[in-house]
Amino acid sequence: MTRPLVIVGAGGHARSCLDVIEAHGGFQIVGLIGNSEEVGRNVLEHRVIGSDDDLPGLAKFGVSAIVAVGQIRTSKVRHALFAKLRKLGFELPAIISPRAYVSRHSEVGAGSIIMHHVTVNAGVTIGCNCIINTAAIIEHDCNVDDHCHISTGAIVNGGVCIGKGCFVGSGSIIHQERVIGEGSVVGMGVPVRQNILPGEVLRGDNE
Repeated sequence: MTRPLVIVGAGGHARSCLDVIEAHGGFQIVGLIGNSEEVGRNVLEHRVIGSDDDLPGLAKFGVSAIVAVGQIRTSKVRHALFAKLRKLGFELPAIISPRAYVSRHSEVGAGSIIMHHVTVNAGVTIGCNCIINTAAIIEHDCNVDDHCHISTGAIVNGGVCIGKGCFVGSGSIIHQERVIGEGSVVGMGVPVRQNILPGEVLRGDNE
């Protein structure tokens, strides 16, 4: 039986989320929530049915929701939307692509999305409202806290702890058993060999 689901966000990341959700097959997509200028448009054949102002009304119908706004550098927008949806009483399911591998010995928190071709190995804990993006690898015994974005093709080796609200850029590689401090940013393609302090920014060569 499919569950009704509203997609909060109507941009590029929402398109990737829609593709994962369609492949999943366990949800009936009610529509998307965008800004006022986007209402009435179609995104991959799904209608933008309202803006944030319409969320309280939707919550009354028992619809589930997922935050589908992208996260580059800061998690503030996604964090605020997740908190608003939770306060309104939406169910916030974790969504896992059928083309991902997620060990049964791992945990994925509410509102997180695991995209196509991701590997999540045994002993991993992923918090709430995270994006584990296409082809990322999270190795054994890692902890990824709430509101993180692990970007496309990133490799997080065994025993790494990633603090709340971090961004890990595409193609970056994090050495095993390192600690990535809360709110920090790892740029595209950066090799991380040492611990990173909270709020620290490591820029990639082309950034």
